[in-house]
Amino acid sequence: MTDTTSLPRHRGTDDPLVAFRGRTPYDDYVHASVLSSLQQPLTDAPYEMAFLVTTQVMELWFTLVVHEWRTARGALAKDDLECAMDALRRSISAHHALNDSLRPIAKMTPAQFNGFREAFGAASGFQSAKYRQMEFLLGDKSPSLMNPQRADPIAYAELEELLNQPSLYDETLAYLHRRGLPVPRHVLDRDVTAPYEADPGVEDVWRRVYAGPQNDPLLALGETLTDIAETVMRWRGDHLLATRRAMGAKSGSGGSSGVAWLEKRAARPVFPEIWTVRGRV
Repeated sequence: MTDTTSLPRHRGTDDPLVAFRGRTPYDDYVHASVLSSLQQPLTDAPYEMAFLVTTQVMELWFTLVVHEWRTARGALAKDDLECAMDALRRSISAHHALNDSLRPIAKMTPAQFNGFREAFGAASGFQSAKYRQMEFLLGDKSPSLMNPQRADPIAYAELEELLNQPSLYDETLAYLHRRGLPVPRHVLDRDVTAPYEADPGVEDVWRRVYAGPQNDPLLALGETLTDIAETVMRWRGDHLLATRRAMGAKSGSGGSSGVAWLEKRAARPVFPEIWTVRGRV
């Protein structure tokens, strides 16, 4: 139990003054002092602190989105659509916050970015293990994308686990199959370690859903996945624009090609048949 000592209130106010031995219960729970100690700029450049805070905040949002997508995937595997929908909707709110978190650095000029760019050396966003978990959960998988984590046993094991498990979309299609929709067997039995590729049979399944009753829970599932896909694509586009604005077509750090890499990733489809089906309804 936390030992507290009540101190007199300031006259004329209702604000209690409470002293604690050691850290406050708030800090014990949130670890605010730890979070606030993690920003360690390497230069005096004005924008480096904003860059550090923004990047760290994005990692926290990645963590929450991964948590919600894992929860939704597990619920779909158990045929618990209500639980899955709750988690998916929470993930959309979290992803919107992730997208908004780019704002403090979205308009850096090349000179502002150059003020600290050399200091972080080979560090690069494409090395983010948590963001790679997001991509794997979306079905955009490749063992080669795990290479940056090979020397980090914990991060590598987490990615390897997701690589070998069905993605969120794989579990969605398996759920539709159990609901009586004709998802092709070769899609259900596909190699889940490979990137998901669009299939005309899956598009036909979504056509049935979208052409059916507008109060169908499966239609709500499709639209929620569409919201997620749209939010992901907006994130990729905003990240690309911020990078292009700050460094143009220069090579990225850590061996990446910079903007060219982000352009390639931004073009990757998310839940492709949910988009292509709209021309058939």
